[in-house]
Amino acid sequence: MASTSSPLPPVVEPESRSESLAELLGDCRRMAPHWTVPAHAAPPVAAPSSLHGITVPLASAHVVDGMAEYGA
Repeated sequence: MASTSSPLPPVVEPESRSESLAELLGDCRRMAPHWTVPAHAAPPVAAPSSLHGITVPLASAHVVDGMAEYGA
């Protein structure tokens, strides 16, 4: 029979102390500056006349046909 031992170290459970809401909010406030996204301009919208040569696979055509902008 093959060995069932794992090459990974055993999982160590954290202490059973739960974090308070105040601690969680403080952590969020400290981390928020790390997640800022620089403002940038939206990409330009292509004119419909410049969109040519676009093909839709036959298996997906029913999806596009059901869209109000393109079909029904």
